[in-house]
Amino acid sequence: MKALVNKIIPFSSVDGPGNRTAIFLQGCNFNCLYCHNPETINQCVNCGQCVKVCPVGALSMQDGKVCYDYTKCVFCDACFKQCPNSSSPRVRSMTPEEVMAEVRKNMPFIRGITVSGGECTRWRDFLVELLTIAKAEGLSTLLDSNGSYDFSTDPELLAVTDGVMLDIKAWTSEDHKAVTGVDNTQVRANLEFLARAGKLEELRTVVVPGLFDAETAVREASAVAAPWQDKHPMRYKIICYRPMGVRESEKQRLQQPTAEYLQQLADLARSQGIHDVVIT
Repeated sequence: MKALVNKIIPFSSVDGPGNRTAIFLQGCNFNCLYCHNPETINQCVNCGQCVKVCPVGALSMQDGKVCYDYTKCVFCDACFKQCPNSSSPRVRSMTPEEVMAEVRKNMPFIRGITVSGGECTRWRDFLVELLTIAKAEGLSTLLDSNGSYDFSTDPELLAVTDGVMLDIKAWTSEDHKAVTGVDNTQVRANLEFLARAGKLEELRTVVVPGLFDAETAVREASAVAAPWQDKHPMRYKIICYRPMGVRESEKQRLQQPTAEYLQQLADLARSQGIHDVVIT
C-alpha cells in the first residue's frame, strides 16, 4: 500500500499542538483560489517543463516520464513554480512504513504526526495503516482535512485519529463554490459530526477580504462547534491570507486582511462561545 507524498516536514509547530512531524500527501479535490500549496493539487502529467529549469539535474525524462532523484535535490522549488498543472515532480510513492521510518528520525522530539495535503483522506487506506503504526508507537495523530470526506461512515479511521483540523473555507454553498469550485454540504455535516464525536481538534479559516463572507463563516461555524468544547477542547484559528506560494494569476487580485479585521473575526468567534481563538 502506497501513497504519493509531496513532502515531510520533520518539525512543525503550526500543524497542531506541540512539535509535530507533518506529512503532506499529493492530490486535492478542491481548487482554492488562495491555495498556498497549489503544487499539491494535481498529479504530474509528465510534460517535462520542470526538467528544463532544475539547476542541479535532480529531474530527468526517462521513457516519457519525469524522474526525480531525491539525493540531488536542493529544494529550490524552481520545478513546481514552473509547473502549468498545479503539481510537483518531487512527489515520492511511499508505504506507511517508509513514512514512519522518516518520522522515527524525529522521535522523541515530537508529540505526534499530522497528515495534510492536498487532501489526505483521498488516501484513506494508507491513512488507516499509517496512523495505526504511529499510535502504536505512542504518537498522537491528527488529520488536516478540507472536510469533503464523510467521517461519520468510517469508524475505523476515526478510531486511530485523535482529532481533525477542519478547514472552513466559506459557509454558504455559493461562497464555497466561488472559493473552491465545489459545494460544502459535506463540510458542514462533518463540522457537527466531529464536534459531537469529540474529534474536532481545530477549525481553520483563511480570511481573504472580498472573496467570501468571512463573518458569516466564522459566526456560523463557531455556533455549531462551541456547545461541544467540553467533550474535546478545540481551537479556532483565524488565518491571515498571505501571497506566498499562491499562483500568480490569483496573487495579483486577492487582498490581505487588516489586523483590525482579523481581530473582529476573532472577537466574533469568542462571542459565539469559542474559548480558544488565535490569529495567525
